[in-house]
Amino acid sequence: MLKRCASVLLFIACYGMSSHAQSTGNLDLIPRPSSIVVTQGTFAITAQSKVYTSPVFTPVAALFAEAAHLPKPQFSPLKTRSVQCFIFLPVDKTVLPDSAGYQIKITPHAVFITACTQTGALNAVQTLLQLILLQPDQSTLPCAEITDHPRFSYRGVHLDVSRNFFPASYIKRFIDLMALYKMNTFHWHLTDGAGWRLEIKHYPALTQIAAWRDYAVWKDWWAKGRRYSHEGDPNAYGGYYTQAEAREIVAYAAQRGITVIPEIEMPGHSEEVLAVYPQLSCSGIPYKNSEFCLGNDSTFTFLENVLSEVMDIFPSTYIHIGGDEANKKAWKTCPKCQQRIHTENLKDENGLQSYGVRRMEKFLIKHKRKLLGWDEILEGGLAPEATVMSWRGESGGIAAAKEGHDVIMTPGGYCYFDSYQADPATQPAAIGGYLPVDKVYSYEPVPKELNATEAAHVLGAQANIWTEYIPIPSHLEYMTYPRLLALSEVVWSDTVHKNIDDFRKRLQSHYLLLQRLNVNYYRPSYDVTIHPNIDYAHKRTAVSFSTEQYQPQIRYTLDGTIPGNHSKLYTGTFDVSGSATVTAAIFKDTVLQGKPAVLPIDDHKAIGKKVIYNLPYSKSYPAQKEATLVNGYRGSLTYGDGQWQGFDGEAMDVTIDMDQEIPLNNLSVSFMQLTGPGVYMPAFVEVSISADGKKFRQIDRVNNDVPTTTATLTFKDFRFDLSGQKARYIRIYAKNTQHGFMFADEIIIY
Repeated sequence: MLKRCASVLLFIACYGMSSHAQSTGNLDLIPRPSSIVVTQGTFAITAQSKVYTSPVFTPVAALFAEAAHLPKPQFSPLKTRSVQCFIFLPVDKTVLPDSAGYQIKITPHAVFITACTQTGALNAVQTLLQLILLQPDQSTLPCAEITDHPRFSYRGVHLDVSRNFFPASYIKRFIDLMALYKMNTFHWHLTDGAGWRLEIKHYPALTQIAAWRDYAVWKDWWAKGRRYSHEGDPNAYGGYYTQAEAREIVAYAAQRGITVIPEIEMPGHSEEVLAVYPQLSCSGIPYKNSEFCLGNDSTFTFLENVLSEVMDIFPSTYIHIGGDEANKKAWKTCPKCQQRIHTENLKDENGLQSYGVRRMEKFLIKHKRKLLGWDEILEGGLAPEATVMSWRGESGGIAAAKEGHDVIMTPGGYCYFDSYQADPATQPAAIGGYLPVDKVYSYEPVPKELNATEAAHVLGAQANIWTEYIPIPSHLEYMTYPRLLALSEVVWSDTVHKNIDDFRKRLQSHYLLLQRLNVNYYRPSYDVTIHPNIDYAHKRTAVSFSTEQYQPQIRYTLDGTIPGNHSKLYTGTFDVSGSATVTAAIFKDTVLQGKPAVLPIDDHKAIGKKVIYNLPYSKSYPAQKEATLVNGYRGSLTYGDGQWQGFDGEAMDVTIDMDQEIPLNNLSVSFMQLTGPGVYMPAFVEVSISADGKKFRQIDRVNNDVPTTTATLTFKDFRFDLSGQKARYIRIYAKNTQHGFMFADEIIIY
């Protein structure tokens, strides 16, 4: 039996024993290889085995041997080899044209690893590590032939260490886990307003002061003045990486085939810098500005000095400069910034930001590097050779690719792993949103709007992990896994065989793997999601269920009662006529698991009616546009699901035309609140009715009773008794007093 240890690089022995039995091992690899051919037999592993390698693969074989606690690899021609073992062999590019590709042939007598580059050989090693961890008996491998190569060259994971600091020792474990699933780029978010995390010898105050804050909990620091502390202060929270530690991590990652890209934020998200070097801000006053003064040449001297030290540590082609969410307000009144706009003949403050980006790009190009930034760097015109990370949806990436720029896709709706994975009431704190593993798997990095030439500019995709609410490594792993497994397959495997059911099946095997590595992964929920498909013409609804459990026993009722062990068993999609209250739950060994799911199927009077928008809905969250509020579908746990319609003006003000005057009984409309991203309940909702659509009479007003201090995800149905009323036109007015977003999902009328 193989030895268990904290590292992903486990004890791997290498001695083959002949077996001619049909393979019964586990080949549920993630990401799915291009080809797996199962052959007969097994390869037995013991601690007496050796590793043989061609000289060109010495570093890879040495890594393998070190992980296996074996002697260093030996150079031995096949004809003189006297033991059965793992053998690393180079092949010509005509055999494996993709430089990152590899082949593994497992026979009862030997395991052959062939590749044309070290990158390919490293990918093969990670596949072997997975195979060993997947086996019920880790001393036996199933015989098979595996041929594999990646779809995208860029397969990234971003980690924010500014808002919460993670020590260098843990960063290595994080890299190990990334490598196991063939993610090849570690985007290290080293600086932001919550703390500067990299030693810069030219500017010692960055780590003496700006790396430390007054409160351990980011939310407390954010709410209580956002002040920095001093290294050595008993109450200081934070930390930083010395240049020696950063170099060690870069080398550690490179040994495992991972490139580390550092991010040094500019021009915004720089509160920590400007608190200790206020002369680089527009005001010259500490704690007043978040953006560098781009009219001040000293700003560029500082940034170039910092990047010079950064480039000396990080050999990556790309240097990430951030560029997102810059507040340009101070630039509008800063004499130096306005003079820069005039002198450089810039159009406005967007042009000023572009000037700063272009100037830094010239500096990086001079040092044979490339600039990488978030999609805001498109504002005012993109620097000539810059690459864009598209995070605000895909529009930035599409625009950049059409202009001939390389793009890395990382839209929040699919790639932000700081979102909830299940009902927030059951989960640790998160920033908001809802991103289950199935949705991650559904992502396609190449937008359909791009033609073949433009699509070639999509280098790949990246998971982003922001850590406002992720203070410790165990929580970080909980948010990352198993979602990263889904993204790894999105960016590695071809789309021809992409299949969510097959992925779910293979994922079951990886829970054992993650347990063996002591990863604190998110456990699959027992929640049931109810999916209605409404046939308006026939007043019929096709109902199906889904869950994160694999092949569960689901029982349901249609009268609103809680299912029991003898309730109807779900075997597939079924029809419901008219209205019903569908309630479903998972049973395991006759015991109900988790909380039953309930969905009223409302064959209500407003379905499909015309909705008149007296005030517009949000352009950012149109959902199903004019059909949203009366399509018969309730929203899920996230406002990004396409069923919650956003309103960011003074109010939601809509009128429903019922086609003719009809008797009314009741009305309800649902809103949500999630204060982190600025989503609030309306202050009140009013309902008015009219016979002609011109003269309205107010029936009732329902005031909100959910406090704005309630930060957790909250839903409220605003209900109105309309008994005895008749109307053709029904007006719903919801007042937005918080000046954030309001989200409504369905107006139900009986």
